[in-house]
Amino acid sequence: MGKYAAAAVAVVLVAVIAAKLLVRTQGNWKDGSPAWSPDSQRIAFYSERDGNAEIYVMHADGTHVTRLTQTRADEGYPAWSPDGRTISFDSDASGTFDIWAMDDSGANMRRLTGDRARDISATWSPDGSRIVFMSDRDGGFDAYTAPVRGGSSQAAADAEVKRVTHTGSTWFPVFSPDGATLAFHVGRDVHTMAAGGALRRLTTDPANGMYPSWSPDGGSIAFMSWRNGKTEIFTMRADGTNQRVLVSMPRGDAVDPRWSPDGSRIAFVHMPDGMNGDAALICVVNADGTALRSLR
Repeated sequence: MGKYAAAAVAVVLVAVIAAKLLVRTQGNWKDGSPAWSPDSQRIAFYSERDGNAEIYVMHADGTHVTRLTQTRADEGYPAWSPDGRTISFDSDASGTFDIWAMDDSGANMRRLTGDRARDISATWSPDGSRIVFMSDRDGGFDAYTAPVRGGSSQAAADAEVKRVTHTGSTWFPVFSPDGATLAFHVGRDVHTMAAGGALRRLTTDPANGMYPSWSPDGGSIAFMSWRNGKTEIFTMRADGTNQRVLVSMPRGDAVDPRWSPDGSRIAFVHMPDGMNGDAALICVVNADGTALRSLR
């Protein structure tokens, strides 16, 4: 994981660590980056329980954990294709971090991007034709898109990779449910940007926001913020209004919310000893803030 931290500027270092979510669910291993399947029945995540970081999948109640990757590289940030048949992830199997994909069974691993820089944390367009990811191939991290060629093992050519932001500090971009808008954080604030449009800032540090996740109807965004002295899960309308706390843990921090595709739940990570602590738990809460439970 040190490869990520080395690239991060100080102001975003905590964010990168949190996004990688070095968390423990049982024993001494680290799990993180939960990603819902399109039917909301499974969660993909990365884990270091067997040594290096690998991609796993489990049922949405935390049972039936299955390891999907079997490499000596580090893998992270899984994301499901809209049809549920493919999982993208980033891996340094080629010597630097690129975006890879595999069948949801773990078979047919293939590279989607290839560059000497770091390509990290892809998510899919709603029609499954493109991915958006963050990369430092032009200096600082910005958002880029690339086509997905079905089962092809050929990575996208440089000419096909399109830079869509020019901030030098764009982190963890995600498509809106209609594919027309991206959400991400720039520095320590959530922004959105429609195709061909200008940046729209939705939070303002110190009332900051990071790691946005769209509701499936596109009307709301979940995000994390430490505006109240510890990191909590917030929701807001997609225009930035009505910002309110959804989850505030009695102890420690709640980070990296992920809205389920059926709209009923939000997965996040509880770090009871804070962002620099060793322990943390992947949790799920109803979208109205009720019935919080850990997936152990």
